[in-house]
Amino acid sequence: MTMRILHTMLRVGDLERSKSFYTRILGMRLLREHQFPEGKFTLAFLGYGDEAENTVLELTYNWGKDSYNLGDAYGHVAIGVDDVYAACERIRAAGGKIVREAGPMKGSGRVLAFVEDPDGYKIELLEDSRNS
Repeated sequence: MTMRILHTMLRVGDLERSKSFYTRILGMRLLREHQFPEGKFTLAFLGYGDEAENTVLELTYNWGKDSYNLGDAYGHVAIGVDDVYAACERIRAAGGKIVREAGPMKGSGRVLAFVEDPDGYKIELLEDSRNS
C-alpha cells in the first residue's frame, strides 16, 4: 500500500489576503480554487508544484468568519529553502513578517527562521541542501 500526504489545511479569515501572502511573499502558485455555495465555504489549493507529485496547502475560507483562535496545539508548516538568510530578506522586502530571525537552531547547526502569515500561522523556513 502506497500512501503520501496530499495537503495541509489552514482556515483563513480573508482568502484574498492569504492567497496574496502565499503567492506573492512565499512564492507559491494558486493551483485551483472551488466555491461551495451550499456549504458556504471556498477552498484554495496552493503549492510549489503539481498536486500529483507534491504536498500542497489548502486554504479554507468559511464565508462570514474572519478570524480563528489558533489554539496551543498548532505548531508550524515547514518550507525548505537553500538560503534562509536570503529568503528572510526577500520576504521582509515583500512586506512579510519575520517573527524569528534567520540563525542556527539551538543544539544544532541547522539554520532556520519563522515567518507569520496574515492569520498568525507560523511558517518555518529551514535550510535544505536538497534545494541547492
